[in-house]
Order: sequence, then structure tokens, then C-alpha cells
Amino acid sequence: MNHPIQDLPAACDVLVVGAGPAGSAAALTLARAGLDVVLVDQHTFPRDKVCGDGLIPDAHHALRRLGVLDEVMASAQHASLARCSGPRGGFIDIPGTLAVLPRKELDMILCRAAAGAGAHMFAPVQFVGPLEDPMENGRARVTGARLQHGDTKRVLQARWTVLASGARPQALIAAGMSTRTGPSGIALRGYVRNQAMVGRIDKLELVWNRAFAHGYGWVFPCPDGVFNIGVGTFENAVGAQKGRSAKRETSTNLHRVMEEFIRIHVPARELLAGGTPLGPWKGAPLRCSLEGAQHVRPGLLVAGEAAGSTYLVSGEGIGKAMETGILAAEALHAMDDTDAVIQARYEAGLRALQPRFDMYRRASTIDRHPWLIDLLIWRAKRNPALLKRLSGVLNETSSPGNLLSLHGFRRLFLQH
Repeated sequence: MNHPIQDLPAACDVLVVGAGPAGSAAALTLARAGLDVVLVDQHTFPRDKVCGDGLIPDAHHALRRLGVLDEVMASAQHASLARCSGPRGGFIDIPGTLAVLPRKELDMILCRAAAGAGAHMFAPVQFVGPLEDPMENGRARVTGARLQHGDTKRVLQARWTVLASGARPQALIAAGMSTRTGPSGIALRGYVRNQAMVGRIDKLELVWNRAFAHGYGWVFPCPDGVFNIGVGTFENAVGAQKGRSAKRETSTNLHRVMEEFIRIHVPARELLAGGTPLGPWKGAPLRCSLEGAQHVRPGLLVAGEAAGSTYLVSGEGIGKAMETGILAAEALHAMDDTDAVIQARYEAGLRALQPRFDMYRRASTIDRHPWLIDLLIWRAKRNPALLKRLSGVLNETSSPGNLLSLHGFRRLFLQH
């Protein structure tokens, strides 16, 4: 792992750009299929990554498919409930198969597994832009990439490239795949060690409040007395849904939002008051709802958060990032198929995921109107069937959108 750019080969079957969950999942799946895979990342591993670190059931499923679930769970902090709190202070505990593991550790496990399967990992290496061959009809075909670290530049020929470069748009723009440079939202998180809160915060806590509309706050328990605390806002996603451009990141001051979250949420306040911060607050953009990028062109597939693999409302993206990476790898298993067939195979896989992203987008009403969480909490405490449905949302066995449609609100009052 972390081989220097000077050792890059001249060619490979598949180049995967980005060694996060999507890229490592793609590289691992492709290498196991016997393909010659080069995996590059702009950072040396292990490296930090701004994220909530929560692993919900879709992530567990993807990790199981990749064969690393047991290793991840051996290091992760397990949880069985997600606590959703509303503006009035009420809450409901939703059962689910949950865990928390900092991305520095999770991504290292996935990247190491890809390398163990035969993928060749090079870092730090930056994607500068695609190599292209002109086509008689239509768009030029991607045939590899121009890569760089410092003053060292390399050209790598590849039959296919998987771009899994994360939420920042530079690689997408360079590859001609960006349709929206601004993010869907932004998040801010920090780590705090507080042994006194171990056992007191043992759930994945998510908080909605009028003080930080268009988003939410969270506190997740990590291993070893460490907690991930953060806030996120999706104001740009709201603008995009209404047809406005999202060319710049939201102007929301997330540090002010964090201050409001800590003021309002007692466990967050106690965590900070008696804890030790582990480094500074860090922010990052979010790309959601499979929007903001083209996903295919001849010779290139886009996966992970670069493809918009994060859910609105929850901000969860690890599981779906891995799923898109696996889908990209499966689309490339038959490398001798035509570009059109491979592209269609990948697009069909993404279309199968799209309805769930659409449901979360409809459910994002609660980010704009946090009082709806109060309504859900009030009704769920009186209706075990509704709580079961909410658990189904978390476990991806029922629809989030139906709960927050007009029909869903009507049912909240009519169900017994």
C-alpha cells in the first residue's frame, strides 16, 4: 500500500480514483474478479475523513458482501438504537443494526482488503485529468488518466476508469462530469473524548430543531470513550429542488449552528463541558440524491459521493457509496462488452437505487419544518406500528417518503 507515484505502471485494466468506501469497494470487487486494478488516492493512508462515521444496515450489508464485516465490527462501537429528538425535547428510539467506526479506521480496512485482493495502491497521487481518444461519433473516450504528485507527473493507460473522488468537485470538473459544482449541503464535525459519557450516550443521537432548520445535529458513540459530534445543513439541496442554482457552498456559519446545537442538546453540552476535544472542528461538502454529476461516459464511471451517494435527511452515505462502487465493478466484470453495454449496466444499477434516494428527498421536508419530527414522535409513542415502520425505514425495509407525504400525514392521525 501507499506505493509512490514513481512506481506506477504504464497501463492497467481499471484505474480507480479515490480509495474511500466507493473506490475501495470497486477495487476490491474488481481485483477479486481477476482484473488488473490500480487504485490511487491523493492522501497517504491511513488518513482522516470528515464524516459522521455511522454504519446503518445498508453499510452492514455492503461490508458483508465485501467480506470485511467481521473485521469492521471487531473494531467498531456497536449500537442497537437511533434516538431522534425533536424541537420540543421529545424523542423516540428506533431499533436497528448500527455501529460507529471513524473513517480513518474504516477506510483503512477497506483499502487494505482491496490491496490484499490484488489491487495496486498508490498514494499520494492526484488525478489531474482524463486521457481521451477521439471517437467518430459522440464524446471522446476516456483511456486513462494524467496523474501527479508534486513535480512528478505520470500518464496511466486504462481500459476503464472509475472516478470515486468524493464530494469535492475538482476531479469531476476535470473529467467533464460535473453538472453542479456546489454541494447539496455541508457538515461540520469533531471528536471529543469523555469517559464519563460512556454508557450515557450509547445510541446514535440525531436532533432536529428550529435553531438549525435545513439540517440536524448528531452525537455518535465511537470506541474508546470517543464521540463524534457534528451538524449538517442541506440549504443548497432545498435551493436545487426549487430550481435555483447551487454554484457556491451555503453561507450558513456552521460554527454558529454547532454552538446552537450544543446549547440546545443537553448530552452534547455535557459531552463538551467535561470532555477533551481531539483536534479542531472540520467541515466538508455533501453530494446527495444521485445528483450533480453525469455517471457514465465512454471509458469512465462515476461512483460514491462524487455520484451523489449520500441520503438527504440522514446524511448517511457510507453504505450507498460502497453499493455504487460494487455496481461499477460488476458493470465492468465483462470487460470485452461494448462501452454502451457497460454504461447501460451501471446506469441500470443506479436506477434501481434511485427510488430510495427520491424517498429521502421527499422526506427532507423535516429539515425545513422540524416540527414534523415532533408530530412523528408524538404519534409513534402512541402507535407501535408506526415505530415499527420507522425501524423499517432505518433497516431499508419500508419507505421514508410515505411517512412524510400528505397521505402519510393523514395516516398519522387516522392510524390506531
